[in-house]
Amino acid sequence: MSARARRTSFPEVVIERDSDTEKSSDDEEEVEDDVVESDDQEEEDDNEEQKGKEAEVSSAANKKGKAPITISLKKVCKVCKRTGHQAGFQGPTYIDCPMKPCFLCKLPGHTTVNCPHRVAMEFGVIPAYRKRTNNSLDYVFERQVRHRVPSIKPEFVIPDEVNCAVIRYHSRRVTCLEFHPTNNNILLSGDKKGQLGVWDFGKVHEKTVYGNIHSCLLNNMKFSPANDGTVYAASSDGTMSCTDLETGLSTPLMDLNPNGWQGPNSWTMLYGMDLNAEKGLVLVADNFGFLHLVDTRSNSQKGNSILIHKKGTKVVGLHCNPFQPDLLLSCGNDHFARIWDIRRLEAESCLQSLPHKRVVNSAYFSPISGSKIVTTSIDNRIRVWDSIFGNLETPSREIVHSHDFNRHLTPFRAEWDPKDPSESLVVVGRYISENYNGLALHPIDFIDISTGQLVAEVMDPNITTITPVNKLHPRDDVLASGSSRSLFIWRPKEKSEMVQEKDERKIVVCDRKNSKFGDDDDDSGDDFSSKKGKNGKSKSKKPILVTTPCSSSKKKKKKS
Repeated sequence: MSARARRTSFPEVVIERDSDTEKSSDDEEEVEDDVVESDDQEEEDDNEEQKGKEAEVSSAANKKGKAPITISLKKVCKVCKRTGHQAGFQGPTYIDCPMKPCFLCKLPGHTTVNCPHRVAMEFGVIPAYRKRTNNSLDYVFERQVRHRVPSIKPEFVIPDEVNCAVIRYHSRRVTCLEFHPTNNNILLSGDKKGQLGVWDFGKVHEKTVYGNIHSCLLNNMKFSPANDGTVYAASSDGTMSCTDLETGLSTPLMDLNPNGWQGPNSWTMLYGMDLNAEKGLVLVADNFGFLHLVDTRSNSQKGNSILIHKKGTKVVGLHCNPFQPDLLLSCGNDHFARIWDIRRLEAESCLQSLPHKRVVNSAYFSPISGSKIVTTSIDNRIRVWDSIFGNLETPSREIVHSHDFNRHLTPFRAEWDPKDPSESLVVVGRYISENYNGLALHPIDFIDISTGQLVAEVMDPNITTITPVNKLHPRDDVLASGSSRSLFIWRPKEKSEMVQEKDERKIVVCDRKNSKFGDDDDDSGDDFSSKKGKNGKSKSKKPILVTTPCSSSKKKKKKS
């Protein structure tokens, strides 16, 4: 697909300033921000380091009167750990290891550069014929659910232009996003440090970060159905909290580590979470395969924990069916997605198990009818089941997509467009970069899961980092994306221009130290059009400003 010409500046941007004395607090975050250097430059650096180390070792050995020890550093492949070849990113191109199959489709015989799925994502994807079972469930589905899904697929509306952004909003990478259920301009975001951000992207500069809720990764959050000012959050510190967004006061509803750190084998972390409004329950799952129920009326745990996945494996996702909330979909690290009936939850009592080849990052029912299922697995496959009443032993389609990530990224998740009445459009970030006019960019893909076709790939030359967290607005044509520590709001190009004509384009530059609830420490590197040296640090410590023209209406007033 040909690259589209885009502007090189954002209309409305908020930039967090780093102080000169701040240091990187987490080396693994640099993976998302650093620009990949060329092989020639790496070889020169290695040779210099090798000479320096050999000199230091030999001088130290001569002082002690021992024989010098020579340390030789050889370039080895990052995949197979053998010498003679290199694998990984070389600029925007991913070079495969010759000892392994294609990194994209996981099949031997070719490499990622000439993989047919890289040219045409719908290669080999055949829409499955829906067989009529003529049973009672299928009859009820046709009468009560199918009429909600139109037979003619409407035209997709793609938010393809950045409308506003907050640069370096969080002090760690973004882990989850959630739109406010009633206010269209409020976006909630969680990060790796456990902070909860509240951003009014309609006014751009109105933002708050609560840093006193959790102590580590905020993995999931959901709004209370009874009070849109209250949000439930699950964290890797083993606690589930209930937070008032106006005051920032948090109430812990569950603490699975009351005695503190007792070692990695006993530390419990919460990952998947969802709400059942009919029963007033919050469902959370941990890293040992157990499901926990919390009653929202009494704010206490209900019943005993239930083993829903293989013991000792993470349950990373939970989703209640939007049409029938008693149906629960879970997924985890045991390579399975499972369907449960909440009314009779017991160990090994799942209604259906959906096997995968590797870890399942996410599993969701379709947003309107709840009859379809889409899952995202680390084997670079998006799997689709067209009907939960049909044959679930094998998926209806398997779509090859690049999201086999490293451990320093938030997992990729293919999420539905809640406004699409045909229930066929999903959005997901891409891991392998592409060369767009000389830039190595990681686009956000919109995929039609009914055919496997790539509907659109949106990117901006200012966003050079990977964008694994994406959320489509339930009511407006808006896409929110989290890339490293920054948040971006995308709108369709025509609508974005109309909004910019009404509002004054401005840039607000603020200091994180002045934040009431934020934290001082920040990761090194700027993920907004910054160039770094060999040491991985930004050459310029000043905040980057984006100049944008004033609105046309104000120019006319000045002329008059």
